[in-house]
Amino acid sequence: MTVVLKVENLSKHFGGLRAVNGVTFDVARGELKALIGPNGAGKSTCFNMLMGQLKPSAGRVSLNGEDITGKPPRDIWRRGVGRTFQITGTYQSMTVAENVQMALISHHRKIFAIRPFAHKLYRDEALALLEIVGMADQADRACAILAYGDLKRLELAIALANNPTLLLMDEPTAGMAPKERERLMQLTADIVRDRNISVLFTEHDMDVVFAHAHHIMVLNRGELIADGTAAEVRNNAQVQEVYLGGGTLYAKEDAHA
Repeated sequence: MTVVLKVENLSKHFGGLRAVNGVTFDVARGELKALIGPNGAGKSTCFNMLMGQLKPSAGRVSLNGEDITGKPPRDIWRRGVGRTFQITGTYQSMTVAENVQMALISHHRKIFAIRPFAHKLYRDEALALLEIVGMADQADRACAILAYGDLKRLELAIALANNPTLLLMDEPTAGMAPKERERLMQLTADIVRDRNISVLFTEHDMDVVFAHAHHIMVLNRGELIADGTAAEVRNNAQVQEVYLGGGTLYAKEDAHA
């Protein structure tokens, strides 16, 4: 097993509040791993430390064996970490293809040479990425008129522009209808398999988590209380108590149980 992301004793304290406290885990190459937990468990804080938006109070983050702890987001991105966000962020005045081209221009360090022919730079590469997410036929549409599910797929194409070895996805299916959620996560699972990249994602929809995640981690009050297969997490008494008030953790289908 090749470890892509290694997190050791990661902590973030805000005064007396321990938002994340001593979290340790690995993400392997080709692994689709979920990070779940109640609201306020520390998931977003953890993600923001992994991507450099927040500097840890303690701990270490390694990517492919290199220490990236506390490095700026752009440096982490250039080392092969992509990210999608709960709220999509695209250039609404640009076309679908142009949004992906902008990410490619940045990846190829051509940001200062984009005018007046930016619309021609890396178009073929952009179309190839849009083909992966099933949006090549919408390449010349304005982002402003896209359906929400299409914006999520576009964001995924943009996140692939730097050819990442690790993709961080923060609530990827938030705001989507059930069928759209399933399509997006199946697409993500296909990308993990076909491109042999690793994905770490947070999610509130348990059907999505249990149907697609190879392994599941559970945070509660900033501490990791479980890390295992769907079956192991579902049957964990502590998870049932803190996450579901002692109820049974249920999902429609476990693809990797």
